[in-house]
Amino acid sequence: MLPGDPGITGQPSAQVAQKKGVKHLSALDPEVLSIFVPPFISKGDSQMAGANCGTLGKTRRRSFRKKRERPRPEQWKGLSGPSRVPEPEDVTVPGGVDLLALPQLCFPGGVCVATEPKEDRIHFLVLTDVCGTRTYGVVAQYYRPLHDEYCFYNGTTHWEPSWPAVGAAGCFVPYAVCVVSRFPYYNSLKDCLSCLLANLKLCKDFEVDSPIKDFAAKLSLIPSPPPGPLHLVFHMKPLQIVFPARADPESPILDLDLHLPLLCFRPEKVLQVLTCFLTEQRIVFFSSDWALLTLVAECFMAYLYPLQWQHPFVPILSDQMLDFVMAPTSFLMGCHLDHFEEVSKEADGLVLINIDHGSITYSKSTNDNVDIPDVPLLAAQTFIQRVQSLQLHHELHAAHLLSSTDLNEAQAHRRAWQQKLNCQIQQTTLQLLVSIFRDVKNHLNYEHRVFNSEEFLKTRAAGDHQFYKQVLDTYMFHSFLKARLNRRMDAFAQMDLDTQSEEDRINGTLVSPRRPTVEKIASRKSSHLQVTHRRMVVSMPNLQDIAMPELAPRNSSLRLTDTAGCAGSSAVLNVTPKSPYTFKIPEIHFPLASECVQRYYADFVTLLSKAMDFLAPDNSLLLARYFYLRGLVHLMQGQLLSALLDFQNLYKTDIRIFPADLVKRTVESMSAPERAQAERAPELMRLISEILDKPHEASKLDDHVKNFELPKEYMQLDDFMKRVQESGIVKDASTIQRLFEALTVGQQKQIDPETFKDFYNCWKETEAEAQEVSLPWLVMEHLDKNECVYKLSSSVRTNLGVGKIAMTQKRLFLLTEGRPGYVEISTFRNIEEVRSTSTAFLLRRIPALKIKVASKKEVFEANLKTECDLWHLMVKEMWAGKKLADDHKDPQYIQQALTHVLLMDAVVGTLQSPGAIYAASKLSYFDKMRKEVPMALPKTTVETLKHKINPSAGEMFPQAVDALLYTPGHLDPAEKVEDAHPKLWCALSDGKVTVFDASSWTIHQHSFKVGTAKVNCMVMADQNQVWVGSEDSVIYIINVHSMSCNKQLTDHCSSVTDLIVQDGQRVARCSEVYSCSMDGTVLAWNVSTLQVTSRFQLSSGGLTSIRLHGGCLWCCTGNSIMVMTTNGFLCQELKIEEHFKDISTSFLAFQLLPEQEQLWAACAGCSEVYIWSLKDLAQPPQRVPLKDCSEIICMIRVKKQVWVGSRGLWQGTPRGKIYVIDAERKTVEKELVAHTDTVRTLCSAEDRYVLSGSGREEGKIAIWKGE
Repeated sequence: MLPGDPGITGQPSAQVAQKKGVKHLSALDPEVLSIFVPPFISKGDSQMAGANCGTLGKTRRRSFRKKRERPRPEQWKGLSGPSRVPEPEDVTVPGGVDLLALPQLCFPGGVCVATEPKEDRIHFLVLTDVCGTRTYGVVAQYYRPLHDEYCFYNGTTHWEPSWPAVGAAGCFVPYAVCVVSRFPYYNSLKDCLSCLLANLKLCKDFEVDSPIKDFAAKLSLIPSPPPGPLHLVFHMKPLQIVFPARADPESPILDLDLHLPLLCFRPEKVLQVLTCFLTEQRIVFFSSDWALLTLVAECFMAYLYPLQWQHPFVPILSDQMLDFVMAPTSFLMGCHLDHFEEVSKEADGLVLINIDHGSITYSKSTNDNVDIPDVPLLAAQTFIQRVQSLQLHHELHAAHLLSSTDLNEAQAHRRAWQQKLNCQIQQTTLQLLVSIFRDVKNHLNYEHRVFNSEEFLKTRAAGDHQFYKQVLDTYMFHSFLKARLNRRMDAFAQMDLDTQSEEDRINGTLVSPRRPTVEKIASRKSSHLQVTHRRMVVSMPNLQDIAMPELAPRNSSLRLTDTAGCAGSSAVLNVTPKSPYTFKIPEIHFPLASECVQRYYADFVTLLSKAMDFLAPDNSLLLARYFYLRGLVHLMQGQLLSALLDFQNLYKTDIRIFPADLVKRTVESMSAPERAQAERAPELMRLISEILDKPHEASKLDDHVKNFELPKEYMQLDDFMKRVQESGIVKDASTIQRLFEALTVGQQKQIDPETFKDFYNCWKETEAEAQEVSLPWLVMEHLDKNECVYKLSSSVRTNLGVGKIAMTQKRLFLLTEGRPGYVEISTFRNIEEVRSTSTAFLLRRIPALKIKVASKKEVFEANLKTECDLWHLMVKEMWAGKKLADDHKDPQYIQQALTHVLLMDAVVGTLQSPGAIYAASKLSYFDKMRKEVPMALPKTTVETLKHKINPSAGEMFPQAVDALLYTPGHLDPAEKVEDAHPKLWCALSDGKVTVFDASSWTIHQHSFKVGTAKVNCMVMADQNQVWVGSEDSVIYIINVHSMSCNKQLTDHCSSVTDLIVQDGQRVARCSEVYSCSMDGTVLAWNVSTLQVTSRFQLSSGGLTSIRLHGGCLWCCTGNSIMVMTTNGFLCQELKIEEHFKDISTSFLAFQLLPEQEQLWAACAGCSEVYIWSLKDLAQPPQRVPLKDCSEIICMIRVKKQVWVGSRGLWQGTPRGKIYVIDAERKTVEKELVAHTDTVRTLCSAEDRYVLSGSGREEGKIAIWKGE
């Protein structure tokens, strides 16, 4: 509900100097007259309202009166009229609001009695308690005439004995009404108070209390809308009040005009202010308008989202609070402009921001010491161009429109314009943050939660170092790092993902260190030429200065600046937010009468239920918001079971807004009979157990952040591995183990800190040099755009000329000296032999490298001198890696070979000893494989295998491929082009899912989590959703467009083992999905409504898979295969004991071949496939033996073949094997060997390709050509 303490009214105790013509008024102190706090209906008034909700809220209070002291008798002498002294009443402070400070904040400029009426005013407060929790206040000030002798309040005439006994005719006394809420509904509450003041002006003095209390009671009954696209509309005569929802659960509520700072400051000044926030300065805003202080400060904080200001925030300081600016810590405060000079002189180290003048200065005592760095240049230029293109003035936007004759219609039009502008501003500021902090992720180690700030700073431009050094040392940035390391998919992460280049997206998973590609070098040279050209133009006399334009902020609203010079700079401005849905809250006629409140709740539930009935079944986003609101109203009615059922439905509609804390408090408040009734409902039994059994799961999240530091002690293998992974050099455990062996050759198996430091520095120096490589255009024309130069030799003499030998991931070439040129030596594929030899030169022999290349008669020879042995090792390793990659159709070998080569280079540079080459040879892993192990795969395998991919690339260890799913591409106008491509969904260990673009076999979406348990199965339910069955008994539903998992089906009570969709219904509007679990439960789901349409339970458990055929479900348990109707009646059963009497076994997997009317099955411990005729399951099965098969794991049907995944022997070595069986002849056509571990899962890609995934020793996916 709209929480907090709505309705705090304050009135000053005025002191009048003279009766009439008052010209001087002494200082006045405001006091709190009345406080109205929900709930306004006591337990006695309404048992339904209070029966079970009392424990869910805080203390129950209705209203409080200011305690008044009894006057001394002598004070009343000489006063005419009866003395009416009210009885004292205690005041309890509501919700932690400081009643001593609040009156001052309601009148921050002090209280003055006026001789003429003044204009009503609004300003805004932010109140923070000792725990840092913020509440928000909206204050309306208004003036009322002061009558002689009396002050009417609560219908009672009160004497104020401290006043002189004089009349006050012609005087106007200020009053204030303050609404305090836990949420910053600035515009909404401003509208509400505007309506209230219009009503108060029609009231007589003694009637004021009643409408304020009525107003407070109405506000207390309005629920706060859940995150999402649904805004709540509430009628408060004469306005329609809109309470906006936050965009998502992580986002702040935005109920203010974000363009206000852009009207007050030039874009350059906005950047300066943002820098002050980012560097956590001591900031003070100044304005002559109290309202602007809070609004502008809040706008700047919204600009920084998802970064959050974590220091004291007091946007309004009253005249009595000015000493707050002397605080030594970082803070954000606001003062009236009248105090500018005083604060500037008295306080040290402050950044003073004048909103009225759009200026930024520093307190005078430290004017020379405050150093506010500039935002990085490119990000700043782009931001300024985007701000210039914003349309900031509604008048210009609406100039062509007719004047609205309907106030609410005019407000709605303005609100829509403001929403669009707010969205554009948010996108602009978010892109600024992404451009500043995007590269942070490249210097994070997620496993050990380490940030390498030193290396990050080295990648920044020299002019930006001061900015980043200050920002990296702030609490704000530290929290930002925590969110990145937790892989939080907030607005920053989503924007980063949406705007990253294809190359960066693909390279995000590469094991080898990244180097600039030819494409990036070319773009860098091109941009450098443009900058040089621009500098030349600027240096010439009488030409237009192209420096950052100093814009007049009032003059840039409608002009669309030409932003062609900044690629992509205007893209953000094309964002058009979707129009939000609105739900109109029913009228609240008498909010202080319990019967009317209950009628209001009933009407609310009725309207929500009707809205849900008219909603399309697939509009789960809106449906979830209705469930949430209805659950809240049910709680207020005391109908706890109904509330829990509504909240439970959020699992199926949008689990992101599930109110876990509220549900937990609700369950704990239930009486024993209510708890027992709830636990009898299957839908609630699991919900209650989860809520109560896992109360601290969220708090277990590790959120520490460590900055990378070089070791100071000797390291054994485990510690060395951790340090290398933290450094970001390499993550693969097996590679680090080989590196450890290389660095400890001939000595004790531990590494001293100095050696590690030398190795680290050598690696980073090489990395930095590679970033500076600049190739001539002539050379780049001969290279592929994605090639990188990984190693350059010294200038050497070769038989092709003098120059430097360059190595990319694809080839060796000579970068000739003198006139720079390109001479190709060889691609690694074409190398036939590599030898280290020596050649005679004058009277000595010089080490030389000889490379024999296919199709070239002349052998390449280079006099590499001292570099020869290292280049010999590196070229052989790359040659072996390329051969492995070609033989195994696995490009990952090339990336791994590159890592070995660069580590060799770093080891030699570190050791610099006669044994350095021998040590580096420990990393020559693929060359040893080439010599020791036959590399060639069987001919049949090579012909059938098309490609291999590694979903575990970039991980410390390979991970088992638990399940695979191929989804075909389809054209959808609403989709991005890349989203229309076919996809391969790969489930790895612990619920991790990675998505590949199946048109290029490159990463489409880096891994995201669906629970933490093993994934057993996946199916595409329709074009928009993939269902994932997990070991934790939950079915997770992934939205294929957003790649997010916001829905869960929790009706199973044990591990979900299979999911199937009836053939021909894959794209149907209302298809059905069948799911089964290990305990024998089978459920049928309607895909659109996510409701269970039928269910049945097998008598025996162990249900591992199901198939749909002939209108019946074929269910595989360990002991039998049962044929069931969809209603759960047994038709026939194939019992394993009837056919395998001599051995103990169980069914592992089965497939149905309707065309052949056959059932194919595999059994535990058997190396044969068994085939039954569907016409008579009682007949003994036919057998297809599988040669050298140790264990069958999985099987699928592909056209007229059955593919069987297994573990078997190949050349005496255990390997993952696939047997391809002809379904008609029942013979093994092919034996395929391409995995070093068991084949765990198989899936078909439209019967054209078959994909296989292996266990955790290898963790790779093979793509096979189907027949």
